[in-house]
Parts: sequence; structure tokens; C-alpha cells
Amino acid sequence: MSTVTAATASAAPVRVRIAPSPTGDPHVGTAYIGLINFLYARQRGGQFILRIEDTDRTRFVPTSEQMIFDALRWLGLTWDEGPDCGGPFGPYRQSERTEIYREHAQMLIDNGTAYRCFCTAEELEAVRKQQTAAKLPPRYPGTCRHLSAAQSAENLAAGKPFVVRMVVPAGSTTFRDELRGDITFEHSNVDDQVLLKSDGFPTYHLANVVDDHLMQITDVIRAEEWISSTPKHVLLYQSFGWQAPRFWHMPLLRNIDKSKISKRKNPVSLVYYRDSGFLPQAVINFLGLMGGGMPSPTPIEIVNGAKENEVFSLQQMIERFEVPNIRLGGPVFDLTKLRWLNSEYIRALSPEQFYAALRETVLSDRYLSQIAPLIQSRVDTLGQFGDLTSFLLRDDVMPPAEVWVPKKRTPEETLLFAAEQLAVLEATDWTLEALEPALKQLGESRAWSVKENFMLLRAILTGSTMSPPLLESMVVFGKARTLDRMRRFLETQKKLAAQNQPKK
Repeated sequence: MSTVTAATASAAPVRVRIAPSPTGDPHVGTAYIGLINFLYARQRGGQFILRIEDTDRTRFVPTSEQMIFDALRWLGLTWDEGPDCGGPFGPYRQSERTEIYREHAQMLIDNGTAYRCFCTAEELEAVRKQQTAAKLPPRYPGTCRHLSAAQSAENLAAGKPFVVRMVVPAGSTTFRDELRGDITFEHSNVDDQVLLKSDGFPTYHLANVVDDHLMQITDVIRAEEWISSTPKHVLLYQSFGWQAPRFWHMPLLRNIDKSKISKRKNPVSLVYYRDSGFLPQAVINFLGLMGGGMPSPTPIEIVNGAKENEVFSLQQMIERFEVPNIRLGGPVFDLTKLRWLNSEYIRALSPEQFYAALRETVLSDRYLSQIAPLIQSRVDTLGQFGDLTSFLLRDDVMPPAEVWVPKKRTPEETLLFAAEQLAVLEATDWTLEALEPALKQLGESRAWSVKENFMLLRAILTGSTMSPPLLESMVVFGKARTLDRMRRFLETQKKLAAQNQPKK
């Protein structure tokens, strides 16, 4: 059984990258991995590249790319090359590189390390059902790997759609993870991965390897969830005859219960933290603690369980970050700890700086100018501004049961419907044109009147049965903060229900 081992990148100038997908709000995980790449490059006089992986057109969100730019810059993570600033290895949007991927897929077909697969979705589903019934892991059986050149040409002439798959040879692949040492995968567990989809767009695997090579990336620093994909990437490097970069797989951010961080248990949108009044210095400091590359703190405990050496600037991280200090145990994304850090930074501000921070976030001209039209026709004096808008300026709103439970509904069925409202809002574009029909359709499907539907949502978001126009207020408040408020409401009610359960 042969073994394929990834080559080690030569002592070339360091070039690292992050490659987020514009499929929604920028994620804290993107900033976490981005920070590690940024520190690694800045310490070594290297280049930090931003690449946009936008080939998943079904999940593409047009506004997401600019949100990624804004959020990373807010944190101070500036890049040397990218879609907005250019560079010698562009374009830096994958959707603008499709011809490059097609050319490289053809190179693999020509050298026999990839092949066209003409299997239909129905045929593949039938195979999966057979494998499941036989208690076998679902995988492509290699049907089209053995097509002759004539058979493949005949299918092409007939206009049959196809994907391009990689040939996974017998044997195993060993690659070095710079944080974990050598890792080996048996090829019996590696599928003939799709490289080019039937729509002509590449999968992550092909685009990732081609881009990293052509952009001369020396170190791929990414989350540990990509470890299982790395043997496919190493095989692709070998198939092209290219030298593989160094691989670093950072431990995943975890919730307090050690599960993978998710929006169900913590806000994961960087937009949420920015708009909720977290200071960028505190957020980047917190993410630096998550990475574990800073010197270990002394055992002297101080406020709220935090330790010495836990408060540091981005510049101090550049000066003191050390790869050997990275801990492989999943770092816990503790929102209480982040709030404590944020409070430390707020307290360190001068009054002038504090006022400036308020004016940049919750009291910004942009935000207040969006709020003002919502209440202008509803006030008799300017002093009533706060009475009608406090829910848009507060961090926490928790309505009593008499406010959020509609007449003729039980708390249990109301909470079930609220959870469905949350699911609908998560999947809906944040515009009046999209929100109203989506919510009304949900209400109709569950036999909830428009009044019940919107009053429940109003109660959760505002804590009251009275407010400025609901949907307009939600648009101003923003998707990230609205969804977080709903999740906190549901989580609180779940805990209260558990506390009120009779003890056995």
C-alpha cells in the first residue's frame, strides 16, 4: 500500500490567507482564524490575503461581501491583497476565476487523475439507499471511473451533464499538521470527490488548492474541521505536481458545554457585537485569548475569574504571539468573559472617548436618523423620544407572560410558534418586502392570525404591546440583534419552564 506524503513548503516569504464565503453575516470564527493568520504574517514580515469564496451561488448573499470587509476592518485586521485592493495574483473572488478552475480540471482529466462522471442524481440516490440498507458508509462507487474515452466522448456528444471527480488511488495519505504532527488517512475512507460541478463551478476542494497554489500561499491556517479534507487536498497537489503548503488546523471555538459554537447558544455574527456596543479592542483581545498563542497568564486571580496578562492590544499580540503556546483543546467562547473584557476597555476610556464610542454605535447619526422617522408622527414632545424607542437602545428586553402570551393561546404553543418565527426570520432577507410575506405565510400555515403573529413578535422584541411600526423597527434594529433577542427570550423561557417543573 503506497503512502502519499505532503511536501513541506520551502523557506519562501510567508503568505497566508483567509477565504470567507459571503453567505450571511460575517462570523466570529472568520475573525478568529483571520486573527491567527494576521499575527503569523505580521510577525514574519509576510503577506495577509483576503479571498472571497463565492462559488456557492445558492447561498450567496449580495450584501455579505461588504459586511465581511467592514467587520474585519472594524477589528483592525487589514489585508495586503484582496478583492477591494487588488494584488499581483487576482482576481480574488472565486466567481471571477471559473475559467481557471475549468482549465485545471481539464489538466487533471488529461493526466488521468480525474474523470467525468455522468451519473444522475437519481442513480446516486439509489446507490446511497443500497449502501445505507447494507449499513455501509455512503460513498461514490466509482461507476464512471472506468468509462473508456469513447464512452465519455459519446456522453459528451449526447449533451449529458457531468461533474468532474478526482481519482483516489489505493493506499493512504500522510500529511504533517504543524500543531499535531503527522496525520494519516487511509484512502478507503476518502471518496472520489467532486471537483467541478455540473454548472461549471468548482467545489471547495479544487478551488482551494488551485487558488492557494497560484497565489503562492505558504501556510494554510484554518479550523480543525478541515482536517478530514486535507488528504484530498494533498492528493490534488500531487496530481498537479505541485508542492503542498504547510498546514495548521486551529481548534474550533466551543460553547460553554464544549459543543461547537453555534448561533443557538451564542451570537456568532460580528455585526451583532459591533452594533451591540462591544469595542473592537475587546473583541480582538478576546479572540486572541481563544487562539491560545499568547504567553500563559500567571495564576493570580483578579476580577470575575480573569487572570493577569489577559488584557492586551493587537500590537501586543503581534509582539508576543507564539505558535507553541496554541492549545489544542477547544477554546470556550464565554460571553460572560467577553462582557467582562469589554467592561475593562470601557472603563479605561476617557469621558470624551466613551462619548465618541457611543456616537459610533448605539447613538450614531446613522442609527438615530433611522429611528426618528418611526416615531415622529407618534410624539407630542421631543422628550417622548425615549419612551417609544428605549427597546431599540437597550441590550436586554424580557416581556412578562401576560404580554407575550396571546389570549386563547397557551404558553407552550406560543413558545413553539415563536421558535418557528425565529427559524423563518433566520432564512429571510432583512427587508420589509421579504419579512412581511414570510411571517404572514407562517401564520397562515399554523392558523395564527396576523394580530397574534405580530403581537407576539412585538412583545418579544420590545417588551410591550405598543411600539413604532414593528417590521420597520426590526429593519432598523438589524437582523443580528433581532435574532439574538429572540434566542435569548426562548432560552430564558426554556429555563423558567424547567425550573417550574415539579420535582420527582
